[in-house]
Amino acid sequence: MSGSVLELQAADTMSDQLRHRREVLAEREQVQAAKNALLRWNEARTVVRRRLDELAAEIQKIEDDNTKLDKQRDKLHAQLKTVIAPREAEALQHEIATLTERRSASDDAELEALEEHSRLETQLEELLGQEESLTNEYLGAESALAEAESDIDGELERIAERLKGLRADVDKPVLRKYDRLRKNYVIAAAPLSGSRCEGCHLDLSAAEIDDVRETGAKNDGVAECPQCGRLLIV
Repeated sequence: MSGSVLELQAADTMSDQLRHRREVLAEREQVQAAKNALLRWNEARTVVRRRLDELAAEIQKIEDDNTKLDKQRDKLHAQLKTVIAPREAEALQHEIATLTERRSASDDAELEALEEHSRLETQLEELLGQEESLTNEYLGAESALAEAESDIDGELERIAERLKGLRADVDKPVLRKYDRLRKNYVIAAAPLSGSRCEGCHLDLSAAEIDDVRETGAKNDGVAECPQCGRLLIV
């Protein structure tokens, strides 16, 4: 039975290692990296589109305001043609000059907005051109991860079947103690190597070794480490 306990421990250890390897697969990091790239891309696209909408509204408002300014200025020019009094003419000319300055500043603002809009349209076009490659990279990474996980899951299933047989070969009292130890230790059963427990890697005294060997002789080679309490196979 002692051999069955060590085989059981070896199979459980292999299962633990496979589960850990499944959690730290390089493919998992690649999926996350590809996902992050897509998220950054989507955020950048959203920001650019939002700003383009803002600029479009801003440009439309400027054009609407310019139309009003032009109408006001045309109206003042028409009034100026009918004015005779110098002071009234001077006042109208001042208003026209003010509107002209506002129109010029508005034109500058519209030009600046149009230039930014053009730059962002180019940027958006570049971003949209990246969508397919980024999506394919993410899908490819997910596929590679699924394949790697499937390979490990297959191994875990084979080990699980083997564990059923190994557990059936171990006496129930020993199995119960093994299971209790497994809750606290990765290694619940270890061989005695010379005077050392391979579970806790501590040396036993001569008296402890004698006790362990005596207990093992009565229990199919299974004893208990006096240092750590693990099942000690002698």
